Amino acid sequence: MADKNIFIEEIKKGYTFKGESVQIGAAILDGEVIKEAGIFLPLRTMNRHGLIAGATGTGKTKTLQTISEFLSDASVPVLLMDIKGDLSGIAAQGTINDKLTERYQRLNLPYTPMAFPSELLSLTGKDGVRIRATVSEFGPVLLSKILGLNDTQGGIVSLIFKYCDDNKMPLLNLADFIKVVQYVGNEGKAEIEKLYGKISTTSTGTILRKVIELQQQGADIFFGEKSFEVEDLMRISDDGRGIISILRVTDLQDRPKLFSTFMLQMLAELYAICPEEGDLDKPKLVMFIDEAHLIFQEASPELLQQIETIIKLIRSKGVGIFFCTQNPMDIPAAVLGQLGLKIQHALRAFTAADRKVIKQTADNYPETSFYKTEDLITELGIGEALVTMLNEKGIPTPLAHTMLCSPRSRMDILTDEEISSINAKSKLVAKYNQEIDSYSAYEILSAKLEIAAQKQEDEKPVSKKTEKEEPSTFETIANNSVVKSIARTAGNTIVRSLLGALGIGGRSTKKSSWF
Repeated sequence: MADKNIFIEEIKKGYTFKGESVQIGAAILDGEVIKEAGIFLPLRTMNRHGLIAGATGTGKTKTLQTISEFLSDASVPVLLMDIKGDLSGIAAQGTINDKLTERYQRLNLPYTPMAFPSELLSLTGKDGVRIRATVSEFGPVLLSKILGLNDTQGGIVSLIFKYCDDNKMPLLNLADFIKVVQYVGNEGKAEIEKLYGKISTTSTGTILRKVIELQQQGADIFFGEKSFEVEDLMRISDDGRGIISILRVTDLQDRPKLFSTFMLQMLAELYAICPEEGDLDKPKLVMFIDEAHLIFQEASPELLQQIETIIKLIRSKGVGIFFCTQNPMDIPAAVLGQLGLKIQHALRAFTAADRKVIKQTADNYPETSFYKTEDLITELGIGEALVTMLNEKGIPTPLAHTMLCSPRSRMDILTDEEISSINAKSKLVAKYNQEIDSYSAYEILSAKLEIAAQKQEDEKPVSKKTEKEEPSTFETIANNSVVKSIARTAGNTIVRSLLGALGIGGRSTKKSSWF
């Protein structure tokens, strides 16, 4: 058995920080929760990102919820990506039960049920604040990466944005962008080539197909007005707590490209508007992304590179990003290396592949003489995790088998009535949930094409008989097919009679006539 006093001393030394910190649990040694060995989370390093990983049912989502509550208490705004739809309960007060009482007795901490100031967000506008962005805000580079275009096609997208800027044609939604692409490849091709150089019709066709593919994943609901201002994510409630914004994206699980599109735009916008801050006493915003593998699933190499770059740079803006996923190997190595805080819940070893992942995961944690990490990962109980993080000097803290605190808010979803009540009080719902259809590129080009078509019609040569005259009664009768047939028969008979009278008829005169 390990020496308990040495263990306590090492944990205390590793988890004592300058500045404000919050206790998220207590270390466990040989199955015993050591009350004196508290595990603290320093707010100063929360901009260095983090990972919460573990198999289904091990408690990682509740860990995410607990840390969000502590941050809110410390006046840090939080954004939660709620993929499974089970995080809305953070807006309601939790209830005490025997399991919670026992856990907090073992931790030697008080448990006070509490609701937290929350805002419900939605990409569709259903049951929350509508989140949208315009095509113009994406810009040509980001849009090209999302569509997976090559350099030539990306150059045409840049040309399209330039043309729209020069002609004051706003690109608000995908209908605007499609209309311009169609115009560039057809009616406006000569104009575009005269101003900006030759373009390939094949390339414009490829761009159109890529946009339609994005539309098929439901991107139309995201592009448009009124554009969401990311400053509204960084708000403090009247009682001084950070507001927790819960973005419910339960309908995006089968549309990874749309989810990646939204996430990349959100991160890019945050990076653009936030000034350089360095390491603040506490972050300006912390974002938690549940089921984080959806960001990287089906993402192109260019899109992955863009995400990795933003994650590396955004920490200096005072923004922290935490990924929550079942398998830590779901996160690209370049991103995983940027995650300072690691909370590893239990993993299951059902197959040889599972055992390989567990070994790789154990190798990513600091070495310790107190645990056999590879074995312990499969033995962790619900609400327990292996924890390590970075201190102020960027040095990893000792690996600690930890019993974590549980949420003080409801560990379940809100009712429809509770959701309606939150939205009814929300100032952001009134700000963003109105339909706006501004005059943009689609209407401008449609009007331009209509004027051109009318001008072409007006320039056609005018016929001398511009208006067809009504036929006379004689013309009407004469043009009748029956009348024409009778006239032909009568005419032939008269002619034959006349020729017969002159003796040149050609037929026997003995033949009876029709009369």
